[in-house]
Amino acid sequence: MLGLGSQIKPHIEKRYSMPWSHPAARMREFIVAMRAIWAAWHDGTKLAFRGDFYTHTLMTPFFNPGPNPHGNPKVFLAAVGERMTEVAGEVADGLLAHGFTTARYMRDVTLPALERGLAKAGRTREGFEISYPAMMVTGANDAEMQAATQAVKAQLAFYASTPAYRPVLDLHGWGDLFPELNRRSKRGEWVEMADLIPDDMLDAFAVTGELEEIPAKVVERYGDMVTRVSFYAPYRLERDRIRQLLDGFRAA
Repeated sequence: MLGLGSQIKPHIEKRYSMPWSHPAARMREFIVAMRAIWAAWHDGTKLAFRGDFYTHTLMTPFFNPGPNPHGNPKVFLAAVGERMTEVAGEVADGLLAHGFTTARYMRDVTLPALERGLAKAGRTREGFEISYPAMMVTGANDAEMQAATQAVKAQLAFYASTPAYRPVLDLHGWGDLFPELNRRSKRGEWVEMADLIPDDMLDAFAVTGELEEIPAKVVERYGDMVTRVSFYAPYRLERDRIRQLLDGFRAA
């Protein structure tokens, strides 16, 4: 499996010191170009890819590893916005949904955009995978639950301060939170930002419950939409409790 994601403009420019361009169009072409390279290795197809962002026309025997004995990896594309989600449906094998995604946003925005991308390529959902990192609030006692709640609220505040993710807030009527969170993020007030996240927003993004309750609640909320779930917990959880959660998911 190969996971790809475009990142957001501030990270591209200020963290990686790279130019920002057209993320969805560029990602689509990147994946198509990559598949052309794989075809040259696997099928002996002459490499002659020319696009708006990438050009690949040289593949000498020295740099050709030949066919992958395991076949080409499945390509999963991370997406939040509608355009990138459409690209995932058009050229990828799976979607890496973002943790800053509610069940409502996935149902009302993500899945319709995915279907548009699939239709554009003449594909169906058959065999296409959706992986979702579900935020979970859990613990063995009140102190652990409170710590988990605060940690998840802090993570939500971090994401909610990002302009690219505001559509998720707007869908639920929380768009007015964005300007203040964004201002505070620029001042480095990461800890204080968590206190601005209301409980109903936490409930929309995160599944909350005792350890033994979590698997069934996750399946109930997302089971008809996703094919894979990962455990997103921005706080420490002991190994034996993680094992208990995994056993619960296997049973669910």
